[in-house]
Formats: sequence, C-alpha cells, structure tokens
Amino acid sequence: MLIFAMAAVLLGAQDPDCRDPQYQAEMNRCAYLDFEAADRELNQLWPQMIAAARRADAEINREFDEAPTSEQALRNAQRAWITFRDEHCTYEGHEARGGSMETMLYEGCRAVVTRQRIEQLRGLLEVR
Repeated sequence: MLIFAMAAVLLGAQDPDCRDPQYQAEMNRCAYLDFEAADRELNQLWPQMIAAARRADAEINREFDEAPTSEQALRNAQRAWITFRDEHCTYEGHEARGGSMETMLYEGCRAVVTRQRIEQLRGLLEVR
C-alpha cells in the first residue's frame, strides 16, 4: 500500500509549494523532496569522508594489522546506517500505518535522520 501511495505522489507532474502545502499529497511530496535534498547533501559529503579514511589508512602499517581499513569500516558503517535509517523510519511511519500520512512520516523521518548523519560525519571530518 505504501509503495503505491509513494509512487502516486512521487510521479506528480508539478512540485507543490512546500512553504505551505495544503493537501496531504502535497505534504507527502514535500517530505520526499526534503529527504532528497538531505540525501544529495550526504552524497556530496561522501567523497570527503572516503578521502579522509584513505588518508588515515595511509598512516597505518598494514603489515601486522589485520583489522579492516578505515575505508572498509566507513563503508560498512554507512551500509548499516542506511538499513537502520530506513527500518527506523518505517517504524515511525507506522504511527499512521495504512493512512495518508504514512508516507509523510516516513520521508520526514528519513530527512531528519539523514541530516543527523551529515552532522555526525562532519564532526568526524573535523577530528581527522
């Protein structure tokens, strides 16, 4: 059900005015657009994260170190985080399970959690 509702909203011909959405379909679409913006920002940050991990790896003598590289650990953490984000937000969306607000809650959650991840990763960049 959620997939059909999301597809109908996401395929809308014209984006709503997200400063003041009036209808639930507009609110759902705006929540998705907000998530998309956060996801783009995260994807723009990602190359910096990989570069920092590679710099950290270059400083380690791998001859006696069998632990995953910083890059491997970062990639593994990000994959796990994506799974966490999506499952967590599915849970949050279930507050309105089967209702017209479910998509808005799910996408809104993904936007919030993605922005939290961006801040977390930026903090790591400051340390490195």
